[in-house]
Amino acid sequence: MSETDRTEETPPEADAAQPEAAPEDTEKRPAEGADEAEAAEPEPRDYEAEIAALNDRLLRTLAEGENQRRRWQREREETSKYAVTDFARDLLAVADNLRRALESVPDGADAANEALASLAEGVALTERELLAIFERHGVEKIEAHGRKFDHNLHEALFEAPAGNAAHGTVVQVVQEGYVLRGRLLRAARVGVAKAPPVPPPGETETTPEAPAAAEEG
Repeated sequence: MSETDRTEETPPEADAAQPEAAPEDTEKRPAEGADEAEAAEPEPRDYEAEIAALNDRLLRTLAEGENQRRRWQREREETSKYAVTDFARDLLAVADNLRRALESVPDGADAANEALASLAEGVALTERELLAIFERHGVEKIEAHGRKFDHNLHEALFEAPAGNAAHGTVVQVVQEGYVLRGRLLRAARVGVAKAPPVPPPGETETTPEAPAAAEEG
């Protein structure tokens, strides 16, 4: 046998050593690829729910912005309305001094003294002008005399016998009070009528008996 014939012949051991391709591996590969494709595919989104959530957030943001704008506007108006509070409170002392000056003039003294009469008239004109300026800027006097005591507007300094006034009524004004556009600027300092004394328990008032009529003889 020649060398060519020996090379062309394949030994049976070599043919048996070559493994055959397993058909199961080729069948599994397409299935694994399909699973990976399904895992990579995103889940369907609920666009209507997302739109509703975004719309709700937008409405809340707009409402919050509107509330903030109104709050700023209200604060700006409050600041503008009461900007003269401290200045007006300082001027109240001037009004008090003008009133004291007029009350210090004895009755009838200005009639006998022309200079004093002119001075009193000038002070009265100044007081009226100052009160008119107060009114233009929202400063108003508190009418306290004869009114029921109000702790929001009045400051009680003492109690006085009631007389004909009801208990708790303002019977004397020591210092005038003022408000600025409805807000208290200075409380009126007043005297209040006190209640009549209450008799001790068991003690009643007795009235003298009328004398008995004389018997006819």
